Amino acid sequence: MPRHSSLTLWLTALLVALAGCATLERDARLQPGISTADQVQAFYGRPVQVWQDADGGRTLEYSSQPFGNTCFMVKLDAAGKLVGVRDTLLEASRFSITPGMSEEQVSRLLGRERTRVFFRFSGEDVWDWNVQPEQGGYLLRFNVHFKNGRVLRLSQSTVFPSDRFPDLD
Repeated sequence: MPRHSSLTLWLTALLVALAGCATLERDARLQPGISTADQVQAFYGRPVQVWQDADGGRTLEYSSQPFGNTCFMVKLDAAGKLVGVRDTLLEASRFSITPGMSEEQVSRLLGRERTRVFFRFSGEDVWDWNVQPEQGGYLLRFNVHFKNGRVLRLSQSTVFPSDRFPDLD
């Protein structure tokens, strides 16, 4: 019994921590054209990754992987002012991934992945991300299959409760 209590406490703390990430795109304190990179980082901390953009700006990555299901990309212009924020793990962004794209292009679009698994017999390297479930409330994972460093195909996986916590059955 104490084991379940500590797991519940840990999961609750994790959800509270991730809730702060989920409000990033709706925070009224951040104003496009006015807010700076320093203000974004003062509110949300250090980004997981900073991407240099071709236009001289930067994109700050705030991924909630491996446990959350968002990846906010905060676009800054060359002067360091906020341009906009978008969650790149929404369906429209996910399905902009096309066969032939490189691993770097995928990382740049979707942010840090949850896991990477190499399948020796098929030669595929499969990266996955937790994403918002479409229906039924079960966890959903978006998978990108790479072969020789290029996108081969996309897939999705449903994660049922017994698969998430096998020791609790």
